[in-house]
Amino acid sequence: MPANVSLILTIVIVIVLLSLFFTFVPVGLWVTAFFSGVRIKISTLIGMRLRRVSPSRIINPLIKATKAGLNLNANQLEAHYLAGGNVNTLVDALIAAQRAEIPLDFDRGAAIDLAGRNVLEAVQVSVNPKVIETPLISAVAMDGIEVIAKAKVTVRANIDRLVGGAGEETIIARVGEGIVTTVGSAKSHSQVLENPDSISQMVLTKGLDSGTAYEILSIDIADVDVGRNIGAKLQTDQAEADKRIAQAKAEERRAMAVASEQEMLAEIKKMRSKVVEAESKIPLAIANALENGNIGIMDYYKMENINADTKMRNSISGYDSGTNEKDKK
Repeated sequence: MPANVSLILTIVIVIVLLSLFFTFVPVGLWVTAFFSGVRIKISTLIGMRLRRVSPSRIINPLIKATKAGLNLNANQLEAHYLAGGNVNTLVDALIAAQRAEIPLDFDRGAAIDLAGRNVLEAVQVSVNPKVIETPLISAVAMDGIEVIAKAKVTVRANIDRLVGGAGEETIIARVGEGIVTTVGSAKSHSQVLENPDSISQMVLTKGLDSGTAYEILSIDIADVDVGRNIGAKLQTDQAEADKRIAQAKAEERRAMAVASEQEMLAEIKKMRSKVVEAESKIPLAIANALENGNIGIMDYYKMENINADTKMRNSISGYDSGTNEKDKK
């Protein structure tokens, strides 16, 4: 009985050890690689495990590349994987480039992939150009009429400029700038509507794909429409602004006139107060003259008669020296 227990325990230990061995050592992957024509050592696969690299992520793309006739090795693919690249996409891109006879080696493809661009998509766009549609672009002709256009730009990826080249946003911005410039140089909006191809021809001659990751093949105006009369609106706004300025200046002049009038009224009252003050001194002066014998009693009576006569005349004519017509009203 103890012998049977020892045998069973030994078998269990052997099974566990074999399971751990086949789990850590990808023998199945090595067999697949061997019969696929990829010569790789078991120790290399074990080393990948120790470097925390999944062997299947390296060996399967390597098998694919070998079957496609590419001269790659496991070290290249593992180095690209450890650098953060997408090994499977890179291999697919190299195979597609080889089939399309596009010059793309492993180092350039790895650089494009590590730069954050989809290298497989770039190769596909090089073979099959794609169309970039711009949003509605508003431009104003010389006659002040707004023209709204939409363009479709056919581009092909430029493999040599994928690293460091500008993307689709730059293409759209440059095409929009070219449309605005071309429409703005047209004498009238009718010329643009009659010949929209002139926009495409003018924009293409500007070399808008310079410094970008794409090569522009064609620019087609998909839609063109007439918008607002910007010139008339600007003139209306200018006239309204001039009107407000004139009103403000008129109000300023009116305020200054009112202020000047109030100053004059204050000055009149001031002068009247001086007259009243001077008239209040007349009786005292007359008394002093009588006391000093400078005038006689008859002279005083004559003066009073003259004053009475003057008041009567003023009363008949409706004039009062102490008031004016505005004060009477």
